[in-house]
Amino acid sequence: MIKFLDLQQINAVRKAELMQAIEKVFDSGWYLLGNQNTEFETKLSQYLESTNVIGVANGLDALRLILRGYKELGFISDGDEVIVPANTYIATLLAITDNGLTPVLVEPNLNTFNIDIAKVEEKITSRTKAIMIVHLYGRVIYSTALSDLAKKYNLKIIEDNAQSIGAAWNGKKTGNLGDASGFSFYPGKNLGALGDAGAVSTNDDKLAEVVRCLANYGSKKKYENQFQGLNSRLDELQAAVLNIKIAYIDSDNSLRRAIANSYNNYISNSKIHLPEHPLDVMNHVWHLYVVRTNDRDKFQRYLSDNGIQTLIHYPIPPHLQEAYKALKFNKGDFPLSEEIATTCLSLPISPVMTTDEVDRVISVVNKY
Repeated sequence: MIKFLDLQQINAVRKAELMQAIEKVFDSGWYLLGNQNTEFETKLSQYLESTNVIGVANGLDALRLILRGYKELGFISDGDEVIVPANTYIATLLAITDNGLTPVLVEPNLNTFNIDIAKVEEKITSRTKAIMIVHLYGRVIYSTALSDLAKKYNLKIIEDNAQSIGAAWNGKKTGNLGDASGFSFYPGKNLGALGDAGAVSTNDDKLAEVVRCLANYGSKKKYENQFQGLNSRLDELQAAVLNIKIAYIDSDNSLRRAIANSYNNYISNSKIHLPEHPLDVMNHVWHLYVVRTNDRDKFQRYLSDNGIQTLIHYPIPPHLQEAYKALKFNKGDFPLSEEIATTCLSLPISPVMTTDEVDRVISVVNKY
């Protein structure tokens, strides 16, 4: 069986370095807010060329804390609106509603899966305060038109960069394109920890100060609490793992790009709709390689029968989730997102896939 994502093998490649780093933390006796966390924040800040990075517990908290920070700074108030792609993982919306804010959904471009920037302006109202873009599946979504819109209406651009570390737009890394960005280092991400982990990046020093405080119970100084904060800290063990792995993120992403190139160049089955593949593929990091087909479930069974493991990201769009029934969305409200949810399938892609495995996937797909 060709695994969709072989995490054991991915981590085995760096096992000696990882175990040494973990043992160092074990022996130190210091497990939170220590040298490993500081080192990782510095490394990620330098990698992104961003002024501030704050390690947090996970990617959802990263987005929650950004919005909460803007609320504490008085830029956003309860009930204000945040524009968000309709096609995304539910965590993006959870960060918005958890802060008492209103998500305003915008349909994607069917070829890229990302928010259609041309449809954003029509959704802007007097209550709109931010646009939360998602670089979904490792694909960059940004443009001068988006930046101009944000300036025109005095909106913050918040990046959900959970799936796209290392991607770039015009040479500038995602996670440093907007006003603030949230990262996830969930084990299956391109830069994955051995558990939950996340980070916030921003060039806004005031926001960074508030976010760091909020993530530590709302406290700058022990037992003195400025805010009603959270407990969302990147622990030393996960930081140590990330300190090792971040050195390899560009080379790992290059391997993903090579696989994506092979899929795009050699999958020729007309029943399978491939993702848009720009000429400058160096922009994207291909966290997922997502195709579409009208008989998705049948196609997935066929691949499984032929020894290829696949996954569906994501079978139920956020607006149709039970969690958001109070927002009174209906089936058919976002038809493009619903079409993606019922036709998409993620093929195997990872830095430990062999050339033979990639060729096998291509051959089996073409014979469908």
